[in-house]
Amino acid sequence: MKTYVFGHIKPDLDSAVAALSFAEYRKQMGDVDVIPAMSGVANPETAFVFNKFQQSLPQQITSAEILPDDHIVLVDHNETDQRIENLNQEQIIAIYDHHTVYLNLTHPIEIIVLPLGSSNTIAWKLFKQNNLVIPQNIAALMLCAILSDTVGLKSSTTTETDKLAVADLSAVSNISDINSLTLDIFKAKSNVSALSDEQVVLNDYKIFDFGKKVLIGQLETVEQDVLLSNRKQGLIQALQLIKDREGVDFLILAVTDILKVNTKLLVSGAGEIDLIQKAFDGTVQENILDIGPKMSRKKDIAPAIEKALIQ
Repeated sequence: MKTYVFGHIKPDLDSAVAALSFAEYRKQMGDVDVIPAMSGVANPETAFVFNKFQQSLPQQITSAEILPDDHIVLVDHNETDQRIENLNQEQIIAIYDHHTVYLNLTHPIEIIVLPLGSSNTIAWKLFKQNNLVIPQNIAALMLCAILSDTVGLKSSTTTETDKLAVADLSAVSNISDINSLTLDIFKAKSNVSALSDEQVVLNDYKIFDFGKKVLIGQLETVEQDVLLSNRKQGLIQALQLIKDREGVDFLILAVTDILKVNTKLLVSGAGEIDLIQKAFDGTVQENILDIGPKMSRKKDIAPAIEKALIQ
């Protein structure tokens, strides 16, 4: 019997690293055969960080490879729509997450969901609470994941616990220049030159069920104006194609400038225009709405969209 630890179907850096950090945590807590895994392909940022620290990515996994007596630990997500297809939820034994909870399970499991900026901050907290040792190589990856998910500790989701985790992990991993590391991560995250317009939209996305299904993609970049100028029309066409294909009611792309601390929403249809204008009390101009220093999809964008839909 194995225990597979993995994140959501579009693994970002926090999700991929969380598979490693929580697998290590569970091993030190007594689990025998724990395997960190990924339920999708690593994005460019994730690949960059793992390569930078010469670490192997978690193995990719499908539900068909999980045997009936294996156990499953979900990290960085809990919603059914974010899980790999045909996953038997009866095999889930634990969930570690920092997102809003949407669960309907038929059996009791371990659930730790905390309002922190990163899943890896939760992992760090559990290591500390149980007096466990974080290996140096994993500490470096955890540090990067927290910096990424909190946008260099600038996101509205950032907490004092995230800041404490960053300080401790930088010491454990012997990384002193946090600003330089953060900039390297930002540059890697911004590099979408090799991606098609559809891949840009779907590079980092989540589907929310607010009575209506809303797909919110997010691109964090240091070249917001250049991207929206050079690729705007292609991205608008991709938005409509993906919306039709995925069968969602609304599709929004948030383009976040991680240096300027600003987000602009790009939409393609009249329904989306009405929705975001209502949600953010602004006026869409040429398919774009500037929502200012709102950077978190989880805390700043999705809740406003949900509120607008139920009003």
